[in-house]
Amino acid sequence: MNNPEKPNPNKGMPAKAVVEFHCSGHATGKMRNELAVTMVKPFEEHFELATDEGKFHGGDASAPPPLAMFVGALTGCIMTQVRAFAKRMDVSLKGLDVEARVQWDWTARDRIYETAPRSFEIDVLIDSDDDREKVRQLVAAARKGCFIEQTLGQKNTIRHRIKTASGWETA
Repeated sequence: MNNPEKPNPNKGMPAKAVVEFHCSGHATGKMRNELAVTMVKPFEEHFELATDEGKFHGGDASAPPPLAMFVGALTGCIMTQVRAFAKRMDVSLKGLDVEARVQWDWTARDRIYETAPRSFEIDVLIDSDDDREKVRQLVAAARKGCFIEQTLGQKNTIRHRIKTASGWETA
């Protein structure tokens, strides 16, 4: 429901858009990766990130490991959506904390291992003067607006290619 007294935060955006990110990674150090992340659609933003591993993988722990960034991104995504949508849905937000727990199964396979997701649990702690139903609606909207949660909630196809002397081949 649009409130005529408040500006529409979606004004100027199309009814539908593609959001696209690109990332280029370069291996440095023992296990460190330098990442250049660019949002290319619907507008352009650039970010420099790094990941590293601890001793288990032979790294120096000079940056968070990819899984820590993944869980942090999931937590930050839902928090961002709650805060953004609280304004749009006129829900008072005096405080917000989110606690996420993510588990994977890890299975040794000779000298390598395989993984599989086990559980994703997210507790949203909202301090609000509004009634519980209004807060539930806010969390439901935030879940639908969280790119990462929506990605995790469905089956995805991920394609890998390997650069060869004759061109790109499917891995």
